[in-house]
Amino acid sequence: MTSDKMTYARYLALDQLLTSQHPQSGADDEMLFIVIHQTKELWLGQMIRELRLALSQVRADALVPAYKALARVSRIQTVMTLSWDVLATMTPSDYTNFREGLGPSSGFQSDQFRTVEYLLGLKDAKFIAYQADRPEARAALETALAAPSLWDEAIAAAARAGLPIAAEVLSRDVTQPYTPHPSVEAAFLTVYQQPETYWDLYQLAEKLVDLDDAMATWRHKHVLTVERVIGGKRGTGGTAGVSYLHSTLGKRAFPELWSLRTAL
Repeated sequence: MTSDKMTYARYLALDQLLTSQHPQSGADDEMLFIVIHQTKELWLGQMIRELRLALSQVRADALVPAYKALARVSRIQTVMTLSWDVLATMTPSDYTNFREGLGPSSGFQSDQFRTVEYLLGLKDAKFIAYQADRPEARAALETALAAPSLWDEAIAAAARAGLPIAAEVLSRDVTQPYTPHPSVEAAFLTVYQQPETYWDLYQLAEKLVDLDDAMATWRHKHVLTVERVIGGKRGTGGTAGVSYLHSTLGKRAFPELWSLRTAL
């Protein structure tokens, strides 16, 4: 007779969780490959929750409470970056043993990773097409694309604090990729020059730089790991592999927070 009392396994749904890995080959390393990527998706889901919370707090000018969620996202990014070191224990020969079973699947198709990018402000509508067979994932991406990003909300918060932001920035089409603007750099330059006056915005800006820094580190480690395992070969899913990943290394969600440093 099964007890109705909550147990560790039931609370964590361990029976479902630990049977959700379905290798397509008999290669030992395929299980590691699956676990690494499933774990990343769990962490991405938590990042999305935290970023949505931070977005709502910044929108409400509750900047100090937003620091906690943003700091948590940075810590999660650090854990995700470290996981590449585990995957790097897999040699090129190991990967070759099961790569064919992946078919056209690719991390390029991760809707949660794209949702994180959209929430940060890295908007690119073409990624929605990869969710044609997953209506809920597609809807979540479309919602994130159509909503102001964390950077949009931070800029609006700066304007509400009395800093001059150009009207075209505040009324821009938020579904489009963000283009750096001189008025935004000037406003946040003032924040950095007068941190005592704009302390909440100053600390928010540094939390955002932490996110960008961690994302750049994650991308860099991703490139190194992929290059170590497959070299210059094309990636699964028809992607260009390492050459595509190299092209993403310069992405910054909060560009003016980087460029203003030269003017300080």
